[in-house]
Amino acid sequence: MEKKEVIIIGGGLSGIMAARTLLNKGIKDILIVEKSRSVGGRLATRRIDKGKADHGAQFFTVRSSELQKDVERWLEAGWVKRWFGNPYPRYTSVNGMNALAKQLAETIPVKQNTKVSAIRDRRDEPLEVELENGEIISADHCVVTAPAPQALALLKGMEQDELSTISFAPCFVGMFTLEGPSSIPAPGHLDEDLPYGVERVVDHRKKGISQSVTVSVYMTGKWSKKNERFEDHGILKEIQKVAERYLAEGSEIAGAELKRWRYAEAETVIRRPFIETGCDNRIIICGDAFLREQDEAGRTRFESAYLSGISAGERVAEKRKGI
Repeated sequence: MEKKEVIIIGGGLSGIMAARTLLNKGIKDILIVEKSRSVGGRLATRRIDKGKADHGAQFFTVRSSELQKDVERWLEAGWVKRWFGNPYPRYTSVNGMNALAKQLAETIPVKQNTKVSAIRDRRDEPLEVELENGEIISADHCVVTAPAPQALALLKGMEQDELSTISFAPCFVGMFTLEGPSSIPAPGHLDEDLPYGVERVVDHRKKGISQSVTVSVYMTGKWSKKNERFEDHGILKEIQKVAERYLAEGSEIAGAELKRWRYAEAETVIRRPFIETGCDNRIIICGDAFLREQDEAGRTRFESAYLSGISAGERVAEKRKGI
C-alpha cells in the first residue's frame, strides 16, 4: 500500500495552493489526486481548431495582500497580465487560465486521471483513500477540495451537517469558432446590457490567448438551472442565438461546443476558510465556497479558492507540528 504524509483530493486552485503552502513549509511527502487529465479545475482552457477558449474563470481580481504579492511575482514572470478594469484591475493568464494552473503546479506531485471513491477514517490507524480502480493510498492527513456534494459522497458515515448547507448553481458555456471577426469591442469582454440569461461574452482573440476568433458565451446560474434537464444539442442551439448577435458583418459561426459546469458557483457559502473533520480532525475540507470571515466580496471566486487552499495548507502544517 502506498503511503503519503498528506493527500490532497482535487487539483483545482485550492488544491494547488494547499500543496504549495505545504511544500513551502517543508512538508514534501504530498500527493494531489485529480480525476481529470489536467490540474486547474475551473481554470480551464480548451483548444478549438487553431484557437483557444477559456471556459471556466476568465479573470481574477485581488483584494488580499497574499494574492497581491503573488500576482506581482506572476506579472514579473510573464504568467499573467492586466486585462481590463480601473481602478480594480482584472488579471488573466497570458496563455489561457489553465496555463497558470499548470505553472503553479509544476513542482507538485500529481496523480491525474484518477478518481477517489471513498475516504476511510479509523481511530489509531492511518487514513485510507480508496481510488476507483481499487487501489488504496494511506495518509496521515487529507485535504478535500472537491465541491461540497462530491466531498459529502466521499465522507459517508461522518457527520457533515455544515457541509450539506452548501448548494451550487450550474453554468452552461457555449464556445464558438468564427469565420471572420466578432463585433465585441476591445478588450474582448462584455458583462453589461446583455440578453436575458447571459452572464458574460468573451472574444478570446481580442483577449490575446487565441490565434483564431473564438467566443465564449456564459449563461447565468438561474438560466442554467432552468435548462439543465435539456440535452446538449438544444442548449447549445439556444446559446448560439446569443453568439450570433455578436457577429461582425460578413462573419459566420464555423463550430460550436458546450461545457456544462455542474458546480459553477456556490449559492451559499461558509464564513470560514476550511472545515476540520474525522478522527483527530485529520481531514480538512476547503474550496472556493469557504470564505475568510473578513471577506468583503462574500461570494465564490478565484481569490476565495486561493485563500482557502493556503489556509488549509497552513492548518495541516500546524497539525504536523502538534499545534
